[in-house]
Amino acid sequence: MEAAIVFVGLFGILFVIGAALGIVAFVRLRDVDQSDLVRIPELRRRVAELERRLGIGEEAAPVTPEPVRLPHAPPPVPRSPSPVPRRADLETVIAGRWLNRVGLLLVFLAAFYALKWEFDNNVLGPTGRVAVWTLIGAGLVAYSQWLVARGHRYLADGLTGLGGAVLYLTLYFGWSYYKLFPPVAAFVAMILVTAAMLAIAVGRDSQRIALLGLIGGFVTPLLASQGQDAQVVLFSYLLILDAGLLVLARARTWRGLEPLALLASTAFFWGWYDEFYHHEQPLVRTALFATAFFAVFTALPVIRARVTARLFPEQVGSVLFNAANYLIALYVLLWPGHRWGLTLAVVALAALHLFVTEAIPPLPRERPVARMVFAGLALTLVALAIPIRLEGHWVTIAWAVQGAVLVWSGFKVRWSFLRGAGLVLYGVTVYRLLVFPPHAEVFLLNARFAASVVVLACVAAALVLWRRQTDQVTGGELQIFQALGVTFNVLAVWALSLEVDQYFTTREPDPEAIRSARLGGQLTLSLLWTAYSTALVVTGVRRAVSGLRWQGLALFGIVVAKVFFLDLSYLSGGYRVLSSIVLGIVLLAVSFLYQRGLAAQATR
Repeated sequence: MEAAIVFVGLFGILFVIGAALGIVAFVRLRDVDQSDLVRIPELRRRVAELERRLGIGEEAAPVTPEPVRLPHAPPPVPRSPSPVPRRADLETVIAGRWLNRVGLLLVFLAAFYALKWEFDNNVLGPTGRVAVWTLIGAGLVAYSQWLVARGHRYLADGLTGLGGAVLYLTLYFGWSYYKLFPPVAAFVAMILVTAAMLAIAVGRDSQRIALLGLIGGFVTPLLASQGQDAQVVLFSYLLILDAGLLVLARARTWRGLEPLALLASTAFFWGWYDEFYHHEQPLVRTALFATAFFAVFTALPVIRARVTARLFPEQVGSVLFNAANYLIALYVLLWPGHRWGLTLAVVALAALHLFVTEAIPPLPRERPVARMVFAGLALTLVALAIPIRLEGHWVTIAWAVQGAVLVWSGFKVRWSFLRGAGLVLYGVTVYRLLVFPPHAEVFLLNARFAASVVVLACVAAALVLWRRQTDQVTGGELQIFQALGVTFNVLAVWALSLEVDQYFTTREPDPEAIRSARLGGQLTLSLLWTAYSTALVVTGVRRAVSGLRWQGLALFGIVVAKVFFLDLSYLSGGYRVLSSIVLGIVLLAVSFLYQRGLAAQATR
């Protein structure tokens, strides 16, 4: 016991002497630098004054007459020259900053190992250990304030962060590692430490203090961990640290703290999940902790936007990362055993982001960005909720309807972002329908044709809205709507062609019946494409829409190529004659109508 006390005493003496020597060396270097900065302008002024009096050097500047002083007027107070900031060279960066940070890290690790040694060897007793290290942490914070009063802020900030980290370490050891006091007392003490660190950081306007305290707070659970499952202790402790940022966000515009806290909290959550979570774990408690982390990091950018009237790029990234991380957490916790719960949670998440969109105040330049971020997340979450609960062609139908609602809303409120979101959803829907079409066994009355009809109706609704409000659509959006019109016709021809093929599909084993069905199917396809291309050309001529005319001509080209290279060699007998004569007559009629329509337009 005496040897242990002697060891602790020697460690304390070495710690104090080492810190004192480091501070003295830093103070002397800082004082020399500051005296040089103050002395140089004074020397320059005196040399210039001597040159002016002797009439040498540069041409003397005209002497400004002294202002006339009124009786009893106090003499003007001379203003001291402001210090000229110097660009830090590599030597200054290494010696003045890097060594400072490495030294702080080493001292913190030394404090951890000393505290652990004391606990393992029962030195000074539980109360004595906690009291000694609490005094050391508080003493470092108090000593840093003494350094601030003498102008040594950089070193003072480092010692303040070190003191806060020592206090976190002491509380975490006493509470989680050796159960010296109840969790409530530890929570209250940690809240007080967090509040004190934030108050000091705000009072000194020092982001370094807040950053160092935050790093120390997140490192503490790693150092004190015994490899045991302590979900409530760990996550509650992390939430205390993260909640401190909510207060800080209203007082200062520091931007480097939130991403660090988000990444650290995410790493702790998934690290615990990978190591300890099993199906017998309390699901509700884990989901509630995940929700609490999500709520903190959703509120942070909102508070920041309300204070700064801006949404910074790293905050946009944090919003997206936070939502994606929470969605993944819900998925791994609730899928597939709780599909309804997951669906409702995702819909509620979408509603929350819509609420946040309106909670952000009008921002002069950043308002559109903020609205697009949160509204885009809400729309994405609604789109994701559909396949969670629905399956097959119902997903395609639901996405098509949602796309139509978004396009209609975008035209209604004159917001191109909503229209763009609807167009993106249209693209996803069409891709899903073309690449993964639903299964069909009967003609027309099948899921594939039903989904195609709904998608075509929704796309047609978007095109009608565009035609009625063309003043809102310009630039790239105009080209997208034009491409959507082409997509409508391609999708219509594709859907009708599949139904023709479905009608002529036979299950009879007779080869002659199979060949006859194929011949009828190819002839019907040629007639269908011919009729559709004719309708496009006629409509384009009557409405003077060149895009429709060109689409009809392109489809006519495909039909002509099919007739010459497939039908005339594949069909036989009456099928060949019918295919050729129908296409020829239609081409002549369309050509006549086309020329007459264009001539009539030219004479107007």
